Amino acid sequence: MSLWIKICGNTSLEDALLAAEAGADALGFVFAPSPRRVTASQVAAIVPHLSAAVETIGVFVEAAVEEIEATVRAGGLSGVQLHFDAPPELTAQLRARLGPRLRILRVVHFSASGAGLAAEQLRGHAQDPHVDAVLVDSRTVAAVGGTGVAFDWAEAAALLFRGAVEQRLIAAGGLKPENVADAIATLRPWGVDVASGVEAAPGRKDPLRVREFVAKARNASRTSGG
Repeated sequence: MSLWIKICGNTSLEDALLAAEAGADALGFVFAPSPRRVTASQVAAIVPHLSAAVETIGVFVEAAVEEIEATVRAGGLSGVQLHFDAPPELTAQLRARLGPRLRILRVVHFSASGAGLAAEQLRGHAQDPHVDAVLVDSRTVAAVGGTGVAFDWAEAAALLFRGAVEQRLIAAGGLKPENVADAIATLRPWGVDVASGVEAAPGRKDPLRVREFVAKARNASRTSGG
């Protein structure tokens, strides 16, 4: 199976087209307080210019089902990333309102001190029939995503990433062109996600880094048998 690659934190048509042309499978758009925050109307102006094969994922933090539904419809999104401790019923509500084709991602924050909680959350998400994949991210005091900080891959590989392809686990947090091959070799994830690691500045992509990230991730996936 081919590695799934998501370039997150897009804020312009130029950057979205860049990521798509570089070979990303999915583009992320942040609808939460962040230097990368966008509005549904901004995304609605971008999506029609993209190939239908490219997934468009809205990233939400502490958002109600009504807000998420309205944003998905207005922005023309194909999926959502619930980047918060959302109530378990939210995924079923989104599936009922937006249909079976919506990609629903949940997020687990991994750290040495919170490894047990992360494993427990992952087990819960695995039992939810409405969850399509789970993103494993790092976390800082100041931010729940886009931190630029990597978690302990070796520890996460032992505790969470066994059967990562079958579970559809996505590695995130601190990935960049310089380390994505090592992350893939260690974790053997179903997918990878990057935001700050391919930026020239917050909210603005660096074309060379985007292309290098995708190329190195694809090569590493082939090398590791992914």
